[in-house]
Amino acid sequence: MRLLTPRTWYYRHGVSAAPRILTAASWIWAWATARRISRGSGFDPGVPVICIGNLTLGGAGKTPVARALAHMLRTRGVAAHVLMGGHDGRLRTPTLVDPAHHSARDTGDEALMIASETPVWVARDRAASARAAVVAGAQVLILDDGHQNPALTKTVSILVVDGETRDGEWPFGDEAVFPAGPMREPFSAGLTRADAVVLLLPADLPEPDPNLVRLFAGLDVLIARLEPPVPPPAGRQLAFAGIGKPWKMERALRAAGCDLARFVALPDHAPLSETTLQGLARQAAALGAGLLTSEKDWARLPPAWRPRIVAWPVVVRFEEPQALVRLLAQALGAG
Repeated sequence: MRLLTPRTWYYRHGVSAAPRILTAASWIWAWATARRISRGSGFDPGVPVICIGNLTLGGAGKTPVARALAHMLRTRGVAAHVLMGGHDGRLRTPTLVDPAHHSARDTGDEALMIASETPVWVARDRAASARAAVVAGAQVLILDDGHQNPALTKTVSILVVDGETRDGEWPFGDEAVFPAGPMREPFSAGLTRADAVVLLLPADLPEPDPNLVRLFAGLDVLIARLEPPVPPPAGRQLAFAGIGKPWKMERALRAAGCDLARFVALPDHAPLSETTLQGLARQAAALGAGLLTSEKDWARLPPAWRPRIVAWPVVVRFEEPQALVRLLAQALGAG
């Protein structure tokens, strides 16, 4: 059974204290994570590895950043391949994702979402997928969601941080580790392995919180924005999303001027069954609204439903692209 991400995790000043049993479990989680990282030897695939990760359990924007980096490298003639774990996918051995033949059930939704633009490999064993990608011609590997995975030697590690700090929210909450809070590991431990930070802001937030920026003194801090390349569709819409922080999509849609009749939040990567979709369609019909979802959710739709539901994509735009170019050049040994 999947549960919605608790929004209270991200309130900075402890709206609700975690029960003692969750706090104790968080100590075990943090210990196990630290032990796994310390015991990893790290396979060197022989090409640069750019790790895109975060310190929390989801919703920071890792995959859109990985997608943007792959695009930037591709436009410069560098063959970049993305490595993913294939969350919820059934493929276990290294597989090059083919949108014409694979479904989200095979590869996970995020891999399918970007595979039409750049080569994406899914496998539980990141070292094995790195070997396969290099044999296939990869000159650079982008490791999506790998900050706590020691399987590969990393050339540069970039943390993606949700920079939206409003309505009482803070990207790390009270810094409690899962299951008591959103952290994958203690903040200070994760930060010591990072080389750079991408602060990802929504399109309508003018500047990042200076208190947040100060946390990353000594690291390269890149400001980027998560922006829709197209406006929301005209007319009333019932939107739904099964992403890490679904409330952020609702907020973004309203900021973009969407006539939002209703927003339905689903758990991250929630299966979109026929029963669920029929229920959403009935609600939309009663409201005289169209159906709208995120690009990631759209990748999980059964083919028969795709013509009936509009995907609302978002892209990452860096405020200072040259700062990213310099960081990538350093990773590639070119600067």
